[in-house]
Amino acid sequence: MEIVETGIPDLLIVKPAVFEDHRGYFFESYNKEKFLQKGIDQNFVQDNESKSAKNVLRGLHFQKPPFAQGKLVRVMKGAVLDVAVDIRKMSPTYGKWASIVLTESNKWMYWIPPGFAHGFVTLEDDTVFFYKCTNVYNKASEGSIRWNDPDLNIDWGITEPLLSDKDREAPLFRDFISPF
Repeated sequence: MEIVETGIPDLLIVKPAVFEDHRGYFFESYNKEKFLQKGIDQNFVQDNESKSAKNVLRGLHFQKPPFAQGKLVRVMKGAVLDVAVDIRKMSPTYGKWASIVLTESNKWMYWIPPGFAHGFVTLEDDTVFFYKCTNVYNKASEGSIRWNDPDLNIDWGITEPLLSDKDREAPLFRDFISPF
């Protein structure tokens, strides 16, 4: 397993060791001991999965304390452009974002710690997205930031994604007050 830094402190790319042969493949998607060795000391308490058509954009979402969530995300089928925005107000990279393409072929994962807004856009039909969370979902603690915020200027590679009403109406970053 290889852990790659993104340029934003604590936001990491996880590249598992994949063993392939004529039968298929095998890899460890999570091993607590190996993650501890790489500095990721977390207790995962909830798993989530979504299936989406091509060009669906989900995000930018986060959970406010005390229900803040770290997420270990990956694609089981299809592909996404995955984006994380640092919303930790005391961070030197506050308001900065990083993105990565996660696919069923590369099997990479993205470790998104608490204090980040997260979103993704699907690049293929029937994309299955999976994530482990360090805290349970709490509706009263959910927050969001507009996906196409002009101050963040995220390059999603798409101008007219399929959105939920909640994501379409999310607040702008300039109106956002960070709970972190």
